[in-house]
Formats: sequence, structure tokens, C-alpha cells
Amino acid sequence: MIKLACVGDSITQGEGTAYGMSWPNQIAKMLGAKWKVKNFGMGGTTLLNSGDHPYQGKNVFKYAKEFNPDVVVIMLGTNDTKNHNWKNKAKFEGDYIDLIIQFATLPSKPRIFICYPPYVAGDLYDGTSESKIEKEIPMINKVAKTMNVGIIDVHGALKGKGVLIPDRVHPNTEGAIEIAKTVYKVLIGKPFVGIQIGPWIINI
Repeated sequence: MIKLACVGDSITQGEGTAYGMSWPNQIAKMLGAKWKVKNFGMGGTTLLNSGDHPYQGKNVFKYAKEFNPDVVVIMLGTNDTKNHNWKNKAKFEGDYIDLIIQFATLPSKPRIFICYPPYVAGDLYDGTSESKIEKEIPMINKVAKTMNVGIIDVHGALKGKGVLIPDRVHPNTEGAIEIAKTVYKVLIGKPFVGIQIGPWIINI
């Protein structure tokens, strides 16, 4: 059994999707019985430890480590673009490295992948914006190179597909499937082959 920990904010938790249709739910269907997938997403959380709701300060982070995963996929950064968090952007790379180390030193010695945050389909009143997400991507590249971890381009998978992001930030069920397919391709090394009927995934 391969244990996959999905770490993130409300996008990972499943806000915006139908019940039980988050991207971790979807990738669990794609990966099949040989994988045990757990969703450790928590709404509002930031990668920044100086953010208003730092992921590392939440119990869900403790639970993710206690899971002792074989693979970790991290998708954080969207809430860091809010104006009151973005002022601390100089700490973004260092805090990301710290988060990776927390997982890399677990007894399971997991493979770790960090994601470009999803495309933002329009600026929000709190400062969340696509332009800031694009500024995070080079920082994520530097972190990945420094820590020798994989990158998953969730941003590219959703860019320009605003129809899948009705509230401009949270992908809907179909958007979650696109994220799951993107993560699957990186983890497995080949595209997902299955049947999609509306929001449903059938592994074949």
C-alpha cells in the first residue's frame, strides 16, 4: 500500500466541488486499491508561517506527518497572495523549504512534489490575484531545485479555463478532475486512462 498525503488549502480540501469530489477524492479513484490517499487540505491556510493562517500551525499538519506518507503532494500559495499576507513574501522560499524538510525527515522518507498554485480567474477584493501567483512560480522553482523535489504544474492545467473556476479561485468538480489528472501523470509517469462521465471517474 502506497500512502499519499495531499497537503493544501481549501482547494485541496474540496471547496467549490460537489460533496466527496475534491481532487484527492478523484485521484484516489484514479490510483486504485494499491494506494491509500488522505486529504490534509484546510481552508484559508498559507504557506507563509507569518501568514494569517499558517499551515504549519494547524493540527492537520500534525496529522499529515503522523500519516507517515510515502508520497506528499503540496499545493499551497493561493492564500499567500492576499494583501495582508503578501507583504511577507520575502519569507516564502524559506518557509517552503522548512515545510519540505518537515516531511523529508519523516521515517518514511517520502517522495515530495510541490505544485504551482492553481490559476486565479480574476482578481479578488482581498488581493488574491493571478499576477501574484505568477510571481510565486519562480520562487517555487528555486525551492524545488534547492530541495531536489518534483514540480506539478497545476497552474498550467487550469490556465485560461475560467469556466472551471466559477468563483475565480476554487475549481469546481470538473476542475478538480483536471488537477487530479495532472497530479496522476506526474506520480505515475503517464496520462490517466479511464472513463469520465460528467463529474465521475471510472478507472479501467
